[in-house]
Amino acid sequence: MDAAGGAGEQLSLSAVRGQLIREEDSIVFALIERAKRPRNAPAYAAAAAGGSLAEFFVREAEALYAKAGHYQKPEDVPFFPQDLPPPLFPTKGYPKVLHPSASRVCVNDAIWKMYFDELLPLFTANGDDGNYAETVALDFACLQALSRRIHCGKYVAEVKFKDSPQDYSPPIHAKDSNALMNLLTFKAVEEKVKKRVEKKARIFGQDVTLEEDSGNKQDGNACDSECKVDPKVLSKLYDLWVMP
Repeated sequence: MDAAGGAGEQLSLSAVRGQLIREEDSIVFALIERAKRPRNAPAYAAAAAGGSLAEFFVREAEALYAKAGHYQKPEDVPFFPQDLPPPLFPTKGYPKVLHPSASRVCVNDAIWKMYFDELLPLFTANGDDGNYAETVALDFACLQALSRRIHCGKYVAEVKFKDSPQDYSPPIHAKDSNALMNLLTFKAVEEKVKKRVEKKARIFGQDVTLEEDSGNKQDGNACDSECKVDPKVLSKLYDLWVMP
């Protein structure tokens, strides 16, 4: 996880929260960029050689990223790990701050299915403009941003466990997932996060003008219909898929 200090600072709750807030920006901007293009369904249809253009692009892009030394941190999780070559250049060593079991957690299969089957139809228009290569490149940026944010949740759990091991150890040993979720979840905080990402989508997703009467809009009061991505989609995304 990105932090200026050592392992102790990386696992402070304030550092983790700061990272999660920055990931919000990445997700909002990635969805805004993808919304420039329509659905472009042929990009997701299986080709004669097997697999779709989207699968091909993500596999090849991840292989290139891996050669450059990416995927060295627990929050950077590839969608096709079986295809990754080793790094060709020296990589920085990162402190191992997570429990080994947490480091191995991967929910990318669920993220892939959620993105293409449920999220994409919510913020892209029906249509086909033929720009398939650009479309899947934008999809890859969305998938990366979502995967990184969701897997950063491992740090949240680790920090909270280290702060109160006496509270978390019993349900961990009992494998009581409901009790663990109750300990990890703060509804008031989640509501603030949903409102924040909705406001970011409203501010980042409007056209900036120099007209004097546009001040209120550029403070985040633009109509949702004027935004490049419906802000309610971001709130729903975090409510249903990112925070749980």
